[in-house]
Amino acid sequence: MKGVAELLTTTRAFRRRLDLTRPVDRRDLLECLDIAVHAPSGTNRQPWRFLVVQDAATKQQIAEYYRKGFAAYLSARTPRPDQLGDLASGQHLAAHLHEVPALVVVCSLGRPPAEASSLLLASFYGSIYPAVWNFQLALHDRGLGSCMTTAHLAYEREIAELLGIPFEEVTQVAMLPVAHLLPGGTSPGRRAPAAEVTMWDRWGAE
Repeated sequence: MKGVAELLTTTRAFRRRLDLTRPVDRRDLLECLDIAVHAPSGTNRQPWRFLVVQDAATKQQIAEYYRKGFAAYLSARTPRPDQLGDLASGQHLAAHLHEVPALVVVCSLGRPPAEASSLLLASFYGSIYPAVWNFQLALHDRGLGSCMTTAHLAYEREIAELLGIPFEEVTQVAMLPVAHLLPGGTSPGRRAPAAEVTMWDRWGAE
Protein backbone atom coordinates (compact mmCIF):
# COMPACT_ATOMS: atom_id res chain seq x y z
CA MET A 1 0.00 0.00 0.00
CA LYS A 2 1.31 3.43 -0.92
CA GLY A 3 1.40 6.34 1.50
CA VAL A 4 -1.15 9.07 0.90
CA ALA A 5 1.32 11.62 -0.49
CA GLU A 6 2.94 9.04 -2.77
CA LEU A 7 -0.42 7.83 -4.05
CA LEU A 8 -1.66 11.35 -4.74
CA THR A 9 1.51 12.45 -6.56
CA THR A 10 2.17 9.29 -8.62
CA THR A 11 -1.33 8.51 -9.89
CA ARG A 12 -0.91 9.43 -13.51
CA ALA A 13 -2.66 9.17 -16.85
CA PHE A 14 -1.35 5.74 -17.82
CA ARG A 15 -1.54 4.93 -21.53
CA ARG A 16 1.61 3.23 -22.82
CA ARG A 17 2.09 1.18 -19.65
CA LEU A 18 -1.31 -0.51 -19.80
CA ASP A 19 -0.90 -4.29 -20.07
CA LEU A 20 -3.13 -5.24 -22.98
CA THR A 21 -2.67 -8.99 -22.47
CA ARG A 22 -3.67 -9.53 -18.84
CA PRO A 23 -7.38 -9.64 -17.89
CA VAL A 24 -8.68 -7.45 -15.08
CA ASP A 25 -10.69 -9.30 -12.46
CA ARG A 26 -14.25 -8.11 -11.86
CA ARG A 27 -13.65 -8.22 -8.10
CA ASP A 28 -10.75 -5.77 -8.41
CA LEU A 29 -12.93 -3.41 -10.42
CA LEU A 30 -15.76 -3.57 -7.90
CA GLU A 31 -13.40 -2.97 -4.97
CA CYS A 32 -12.09 0.16 -6.69
CA LEU A 33 -15.59 1.31 -7.57
CA ASP A 34 -16.58 0.83 -3.94
CA ILE A 35 -13.95 3.45 -3.13
CA ALA A 36 -15.11 5.65 -6.01
CA VAL A 37 -18.62 5.94 -4.59
CA HIS A 38 -17.29 7.44 -1.35
CA ALA A 39 -16.51 10.65 -3.23
CA PRO A 40 -18.41 13.79 -2.25
CA SER A 41 -21.31 15.04 -4.37
CA GLY A 42 -23.62 18.03 -4.24
CA THR A 43 -26.35 17.53 -1.57
CA ASN A 44 -25.02 13.96 -1.33
CA ARG A 45 -27.09 12.98 -4.37
CA GLN A 46 -24.53 10.37 -5.52
CA PRO A 47 -25.42 10.62 -9.23
CA TRP A 48 -22.78 8.20 -10.49
CA ARG A 49 -23.39 5.10 -12.54
CA PHE A 50 -20.64 2.92 -14.00
CA LEU A 51 -20.85 0.71 -17.08
CA VAL A 52 -17.93 -1.72 -17.44
CA VAL A 53 -17.35 -2.96 -20.97
CA GLN A 54 -15.25 -6.09 -21.46
CA ASP A 55 -16.91 -7.61 -24.54
CA ALA A 56 -14.39 -7.53 -27.40
CA ALA A 57 -16.85 -6.63 -30.17
CA THR A 58 -18.36 -3.80 -28.14
CA LYS A 59 -14.92 -2.43 -27.24
CA GLN A 60 -14.03 -2.43 -30.93
CA GLN A 61 -17.10 -0.35 -31.77
CA ILE A 62 -16.42 2.11 -28.96
CA ALA A 63 -12.79 2.39 -30.08
CA GLU A 64 -13.85 3.32 -33.60
CA TYR A 65 -15.92 6.22 -32.27
CA TYR A 66 -13.10 7.18 -29.92
CA ARG A 67 -10.55 7.31 -32.73
CA LYS A 68 -12.78 9.58 -34.80
CA GLY A 69 -13.30 11.89 -31.82
CA PHE A 70 -9.59 11.92 -31.02
CA ALA A 71 -8.66 12.68 -34.63
CA ALA A 72 -11.04 15.65 -34.63
CA TYR A 73 -9.49 16.85 -31.36
CA LEU A 74 -5.98 16.68 -32.84
CA SER A 75 -6.94 18.48 -36.03
CA ALA A 76 -8.35 21.41 -34.06
CA ARG A 77 -5.20 22.25 -32.14
CA THR A 78 -1.54 23.11 -32.62
CA PRO A 79 0.43 21.49 -29.81
CA ARG A 80 3.38 23.15 -28.09
CA PRO A 81 6.70 21.28 -28.37
CA ASP A 82 6.44 20.17 -24.74
CA GLN A 83 3.07 18.52 -25.46
CA LEU A 84 4.25 16.24 -28.27
CA GLY A 85 5.07 13.36 -25.93
CA ASP A 86 1.64 13.45 -24.34
CA LEU A 87 -0.04 13.57 -27.76
CA ALA A 88 1.99 10.57 -28.94
CA SER A 89 0.90 8.75 -25.80
CA GLY A 90 -2.70 9.66 -26.58
CA GLN A 91 -2.33 8.39 -30.14
CA HIS A 92 -0.97 5.11 -28.81
CA LEU A 93 -4.01 4.70 -26.58
CA ALA A 94 -6.39 5.53 -29.43
CA ALA A 95 -4.76 2.90 -31.64
CA HIS A 96 -4.99 0.21 -28.96
CA LEU A 97 -8.13 1.15 -27.06
CA HIS A 98 -10.03 -1.93 -28.24
CA GLU A 99 -7.30 -4.11 -26.70
CA VAL A 100 -7.58 -2.67 -23.19
CA PRO A 101 -9.10 -5.32 -20.86
CA ALA A 102 -11.85 -3.09 -19.45
CA LEU A 103 -13.43 0.20 -20.45
CA VAL A 104 -15.30 1.90 -17.62
CA VAL A 105 -17.88 4.40 -18.86
CA VAL A 106 -18.70 6.87 -16.10
CA CYS A 107 -22.18 8.37 -16.19
CA SER A 108 -24.16 10.89 -14.18
CA LEU A 109 -27.91 10.73 -13.75
CA GLY A 110 -29.68 13.58 -15.51
CA ARG A 111 -28.43 15.98 -18.14
CA PRO A 112 -27.15 19.53 -17.70
CA PRO A 113 -29.55 22.11 -19.18
CA ALA A 114 -28.70 23.22 -22.72
CA GLU A 115 -28.14 26.81 -21.53
CA ALA A 116 -26.70 25.91 -18.15
CA SER A 117 -24.93 28.61 -16.15
CA SER A 118 -21.41 28.12 -14.89
CA LEU A 119 -22.93 27.54 -11.45
CA LEU A 120 -25.11 24.67 -12.67
CA LEU A 121 -22.32 23.14 -14.72
CA ALA A 122 -19.92 23.31 -11.78
CA SER A 123 -22.45 21.53 -9.59
CA PHE A 124 -23.26 18.90 -12.22
CA TYR A 125 -19.70 17.91 -13.12
CA GLY A 126 -18.33 18.66 -9.66
CA SER A 127 -20.60 15.95 -8.29
CA ILE A 128 -19.19 13.24 -10.55
CA TYR A 129 -15.51 13.93 -11.25
CA PRO A 130 -14.37 13.36 -7.65
CA ALA A 131 -15.66 9.78 -8.03
CA VAL A 132 -13.54 9.40 -11.16
CA TRP A 133 -10.44 10.51 -9.24
CA ASN A 134 -11.23 8.20 -6.33
CA PHE A 135 -11.47 5.35 -8.81
CA GLN A 136 -8.12 6.19 -10.37
CA LEU A 137 -6.43 6.40 -6.97
CA ALA A 138 -7.87 3.05 -5.93
CA LEU A 139 -6.74 1.44 -9.18
CA HIS A 140 -3.20 2.75 -8.86
CA ASP A 141 -2.97 1.56 -5.26
CA ARG A 142 -3.66 -1.98 -6.54
CA GLY A 143 -1.16 -1.95 -9.38
CA LEU A 144 -3.75 -1.10 -12.00
CA GLY A 145 -3.68 1.90 -14.29
CA SER A 146 -6.09 4.14 -16.14
CA CYS A 147 -6.53 7.57 -17.63
CA MET A 148 -9.60 9.75 -17.89
CA THR A 149 -10.66 10.16 -21.51
CA THR A 150 -13.46 12.15 -23.12
CA ALA A 151 -12.85 11.91 -26.89
CA HIS A 152 -15.71 9.41 -27.23
CA LEU A 153 -18.16 12.08 -26.08
CA ALA A 154 -18.15 13.56 -29.58
CA TYR A 155 -20.32 10.50 -30.30
CA GLU A 156 -22.10 10.27 -26.97
CA ARG A 157 -25.50 9.60 -28.51
CA GLU A 158 -24.19 6.81 -30.74
CA ILE A 159 -22.37 5.16 -27.85
CA ALA A 160 -25.45 5.52 -25.66
CA GLU A 161 -27.44 3.63 -28.28
CA LEU A 162 -24.73 0.98 -28.53
CA LEU A 163 -24.66 0.42 -24.77
CA GLY A 164 -28.36 0.89 -24.04
CA ILE A 165 -27.81 4.07 -22.03
CA PRO A 166 -30.97 6.25 -21.94
CA PHE A 167 -29.49 9.38 -23.54
CA GLU A 168 -32.15 11.83 -22.38
CA GLU A 169 -31.83 10.70 -18.76
CA VAL A 170 -28.14 9.90 -18.30
CA THR A 171 -24.99 11.84 -19.24
CA GLN A 172 -21.73 10.12 -20.05
CA VAL A 173 -18.93 12.18 -18.50
CA ALA A 174 -15.78 10.10 -19.01
CA MET A 175 -14.38 6.76 -20.02
CA LEU A 176 -11.46 5.08 -18.32
CA PRO A 177 -9.45 2.31 -19.96
CA VAL A 178 -8.34 0.01 -17.12
CA ALA A 179 -5.52 -2.53 -17.12
CA HIS A 180 -2.72 -3.92 -15.02
CA LEU A 181 0.44 -1.87 -15.35
CA LEU A 182 3.50 -3.10 -17.19
CA PRO A 183 6.71 -3.02 -15.10
CA GLY A 184 8.28 0.35 -14.54
CA GLY A 185 8.66 3.00 -11.92
CA THR A 186 6.21 5.80 -11.34
CA SER A 187 7.44 9.21 -10.33
CA PRO A 188 5.51 12.40 -9.66
CA GLY A 189 4.41 14.29 -12.75
CA ARG A 190 5.96 17.54 -13.94
CA ARG A 191 4.12 20.28 -12.11
CA ALA A 192 4.79 23.91 -11.33
CA PRO A 193 5.28 24.48 -7.60
CA ALA A 194 2.15 25.69 -5.84
CA ALA A 195 3.90 28.95 -4.95
CA GLU A 196 4.08 29.79 -8.67
CA VAL A 197 0.35 29.37 -9.26
CA THR A 198 -1.02 30.72 -5.97
CA MET A 199 -2.10 34.30 -5.29
CA TRP A 200 -3.17 35.91 -2.04
CA ASP A 201 -6.15 38.20 -1.47
CA ARG A 202 -6.21 39.59 -5.05
CA TRP A 203 -5.54 38.17 -8.51
CA GLY A 204 -1.92 38.72 -9.44
CA ALA A 205 -0.79 39.35 -5.86
CA GLU A 206 2.06 37.24 -4.54
